[in-house]
Amino acid sequence: MRLNTAPEGNMRMQCSKKGIDLIKSFEGFSLTAYHGKCDRAGLYTIGWGHARGVRPGDKITLEQAEKLLRDDIRDAENVVNLDYVSGRDKPLVTQNQFDALVSFVFNVKRESYLDSTLRRKLKAGDKMGAAGEFKRWIYSDHKIAPGLIPRRDAERRLFLQGGAADIAALMLGAMLCGCVAFVAMIFVM
Repeated sequence: MRLNTAPEGNMRMQCSKKGIDLIKSFEGFSLTAYHGKCDRAGLYTIGWGHARGVRPGDKITLEQAEKLLRDDIRDAENVVNLDYVSGRDKPLVTQNQFDALVSFVFNVKRESYLDSTLRRKLKAGDKMGAAGEFKRWIYSDHKIAPGLIPRRDAERRLFLQGGAADIAALMLGAMLCGCVAFVAMIFVM
């Protein structure tokens, strides 16, 4: 797990290479500004999905594209860190969950994430419920965007590749649910 201590003493996680590679694999890439098929009207991107201040005809170098990506990922990391890492003795998410959330925030942007059911469920401790929310975020302009389906599936799969403690807790929860259902079935008979 990649942890840093911020200047104010707060713990911070950083997106791992696996998370960065996930983001790169689903973002279009161009050294010249372009309008992507999932982008809203008038939105141009450059590098790996960078949109802030981009105008038609803009050009950058590979080094500039890498810097823009690092800056954009840092913005998404800050959002996720505030929810699940900063001010805590230990993060509330695994590295894989952090990476999946950073990819999600990178793509849907801060405001959409902050208002999402995915976030509400995760903050309530419902990691399985939160994982199920990824698949709901496949729309652009109220239409299914085919490119978002594999991205959300990859983010969900990465999110569910939690640490051993998460897997054990999920298995215990599933066993308890099974026991409750079994007991309920006995009483119904």
